[in-house]
Amino acid sequence: MNVAGVVTRLWKALQIPIAAATAELAAIAIATPLLLAVEFWNRFPIIYYDTGAYVLEGLGGRFVAERAPVYSLFLRFAGGGVSLWLVAAIQALLTAFVMTQTARQIAPRLSLIAFLALCVGLVGGTGISWYAGQIEPDCFAADLILVIYLLTFHGSTLGSVRRILLIALGAFAAAVHPSHLILAGALACALVAVALLQRALRLPLWSDPGHTLPRLGDLALVATAALALVVAANFELTGQVFVTRAGPSFVFARLLQDRIVIRLLDETCPNSAYRLCRYKDELPRTADGWLWTPESPFFALGGFAGTADESARIVRDSLERYPWLHVRWAFADAARQFVLFRTGDQIEPQQWAIGPSLRRYLPGQMQSYMAARQQKGAIDFRAINRVHMPVAVIALTVLLLAIAVFVATGQWRRARAPVFVLVALAANAIICGTFSGPHDRYQSRLLWTVPFLLVLVAADRRTPPCGSLGNPAGSAP
Repeated sequence: MNVAGVVTRLWKALQIPIAAATAELAAIAIATPLLLAVEFWNRFPIIYYDTGAYVLEGLGGRFVAERAPVYSLFLRFAGGGVSLWLVAAIQALLTAFVMTQTARQIAPRLSLIAFLALCVGLVGGTGISWYAGQIEPDCFAADLILVIYLLTFHGSTLGSVRRILLIALGAFAAAVHPSHLILAGALACALVAVALLQRALRLPLWSDPGHTLPRLGDLALVATAALALVVAANFELTGQVFVTRAGPSFVFARLLQDRIVIRLLDETCPNSAYRLCRYKDELPRTADGWLWTPESPFFALGGFAGTADESARIVRDSLERYPWLHVRWAFADAARQFVLFRTGDQIEPQQWAIGPSLRRYLPGQMQSYMAARQQKGAIDFRAINRVHMPVAVIALTVLLLAIAVFVATGQWRRARAPVFVLVALAANAIICGTFSGPHDRYQSRLLWTVPFLLVLVAADRRTPPCGSLGNPAGSAP
């Protein structure tokens, strides 16, 4: 066959709708390496400060209170000890799978080439590739949001195999970080509230008129399985049953940054008998300074284990003493978190901090790690954010306009995905801003879902609703 014939056949193959099984498999296979474009350019998976602790916990078998054990054990079972590229590849594969399933449900007639073009656009215009291949659980926050959306509103057309896979992935994504577990709970509460409101007022809020209410049974399975994974992982590493031991310390650090702790100590010491009273004049002014600076009193008092009880006590006492101050600062931190989404938050040379753990448990990977652009300080995020920030701002603006238009014109089905992602962004900002304090990466890791869903919804405007094609998205793989 001549070259022209090969090109013609390839072009026809790329025109196959994403709902077709062959296009679905091709989309996942091609999107996976696309999502690792940043890592290929960097010549090594992206590393974060937390990576060292995850490696220590997962490969070293040493419990680290501040790190989610499920993700740490994932590093072990995914082959992180052999190569962190295996971990990055699995993360990218799972993200590509969720993206493909979302496209099949929202815009089943979207062509394979259009889907791949969308992936390329997201890699260049958002932070998706910086998170998909980063050795950190952040990429699973966005996956979790899309999984919950699919299971809740498209569960009946997913097909049994895809549905089971998404439930398993959703449980894992929720379990890899405490904020993800809380986010899943928050979204569940929002969905229940909408379902009850829809039933009470008989309004087509998130479903088409005459259609069933959002499906919540699968979401309950996700939450239950996620909680079981967390408890099982903690038991594997400690022999004890619990969910988390670091929560009070992170909340305390945020209250310290907001000066609520300072006010409490000034007004109650020494009568309150807090151990912290003797350090009240030398406390760091930021949450990160308290938790991670070696000279912080946090370490003098015993770190996460030594300060947990007193941190919890101070949080409770301050809530009783200044309830409205808590509300004011929580609202301010959540609002600030919502608009913080620059790409590259603390993605910098980090060998001085995490090098010892990597050298001990990943000695064969150190040469590649040290040769990466990240470790050489050769990444200019100012240039990257000249693209990513405008894309994010425009996407959020279009999201709000789209919701307004869809609601005003009664297009409830098309409003469903935009409203859901807006609620998820707000919930994530409230959770992360309140419990940990605002950081760019918490919101940046999710922002790619906005243009992704907007493009799919726009594509759906040119196609019949999912299910009117002979239910192409519901067939088994």
